[in-house]
Amino acid sequence: MRRLPVVAKRNAILWLSQGISPGRLALTLALGFAIGCIPVVGIPTALCAVVALALRLNFSAIQVANYAAMPLQLLLIVPFTRLGQWLVSAETSRILDAHVLPRLPSFSVAARMSSLAGQALLAWLLVAFPAVILMTLALTMMLRRIPAVTAVEAGD
Repeated sequence: MRRLPVVAKRNAILWLSQGISPGRLALTLALGFAIGCIPVVGIPTALCAVVALALRLNFSAIQVANYAAMPLQLLLIVPFTRLGQWLVSAETSRILDAHVLPRLPSFSVAARMSSLAGQALLAWLLVAFPAVILMTLALTMMLRRIPAVTAVEAGD
């Protein structure tokens, strides 16, 4: 059986001792991780802050999960873009043609990039909802195995 790193275990115990139930902490971490994988660089940190404030979630926990997802965010930009193009049946070969792109006006380049970002966001939305549900369920079961959680769950 694999053990949690000491730092992660200590942080989880600290968050749980602040009165956060395992389900709420699991939801916070799952949302932070899923939002951290948004295929548009620069959006996740601000969006995590807004979600944490709107849903009254632990700000630190959601940002930790967001930052943990950053390497995955960069790796998933191309797959999300391709999935989005497939979903909307976009012509993939002509959107960013290396021979045509330098000759286009900057407005046209921005429009093409916006189209790609929108397609990638659509793909992310379709993947993120089931991923948040699955991560929340898995993390809730894992967090309930931490002895410090028993006291928090009794107070729910």
